[in-house]
Amino acid sequence: MKKIIESNKEQDTYDLGYELGQHAKPGQVFTLVGDLGVGKTVFTKGLAAGLGITEPVSSPTFTIVQVYDEGRLPFYHFDVYRIGDVEEMDEIGYEDYVYGEGVSLIEWANLIEEILPEHFTEIKIEKNLEKGFDYRRISICEF
Repeated sequence: MKKIIESNKEQDTYDLGYELGQHAKPGQVFTLVGDLGVGKTVFTKGLAAGLGITEPVSSPTFTIVQVYDEGRLPFYHFDVYRIGDVEEMDEIGYEDYVYGEGVSLIEWANLIEEILPEHFTEIKIEKNLEKGFDYRRISICEF
């Protein structure tokens, strides 16, 4: 299944994340793909809010994973942009998170595709400057 959403402002991207967070189930894994500056953090903030998380959410670029426990489900936010080798994921307990009861969101998941679970939801965010500076094309695909 593939669904395309057109976002014309930051709030649209946030709202999509929020909606997905509200419906997320234990053990669900989202991957987030997109260039720098496309709105991955905006989407992630919406997803966290949809899970009931009220604390500030930021990209865990230097820590690889940030854990949020206060929502209706635990939220594990990964940013694997800076990993040098997929084996580094074992060191942070990747499988415990991804195969646990929380919701995982993995930014730059294409860098660790060989260890992604069999089933996940890919969120791909793309700009198209011809349609405006704030325009985003968001693809949601179930694997």
